[in-house]
Parts: sequence; structure tokens; C-alpha cells
Amino acid sequence: MHRAIGCAHATIHHHLRRTHRALIARDDGQGTVEYIGLILLIAGIMAAVVALKTRSGTDLGTTIVGKLKDSIDGVGDPPSKK
Repeated sequence: MHRAIGCAHATIHHHLRRTHRALIARDDGQGTVEYIGLILLIAGIMAAVVALKTRSGTDLGTTIVGKLKDSIDGVGDPPSKK
């Protein structure tokens, strides 16, 4: 009788432990959470850059946008010699 109860206990314990490990090891959706975190981080950095003002009083966001526009407009032009 004790042997049957011990065997049943060991079997149940084994199955519960295996199920528990399988549930903990799941990483479904982990990539989505990481991408959302990365997007939020980049959005926060961009908001901070746009909100900052340089010491000279010019808007840093406007300066960055202007430089990007100049770079995009200059695509295809031959490089200038300095």
C-alpha cells in the first residue's frame, strides 16, 4: 500500500514539476515586448531632443531637422571639396 502511494506521489510530483518548468520556460511574446520597449525608448529620446534648447537660444530640434533636410536634399550631388 505504501509503495503504491509513494509511486503515485512521485508520478504526480514529476508531472507537476514538468508542467511548471514548461510554463516558466515559455517566452512567447517576449520579442514584442522588447520591440515596444525599444520604440518607447527611442520616442522618449526624440521628445527630449526636440524639447531641448541650445545655449544660444536656437531650437535643437529645428537644427536637427534642418540638417536632415539638407542631407536628404544633397543626395545625388557630387561631394564638395573643402
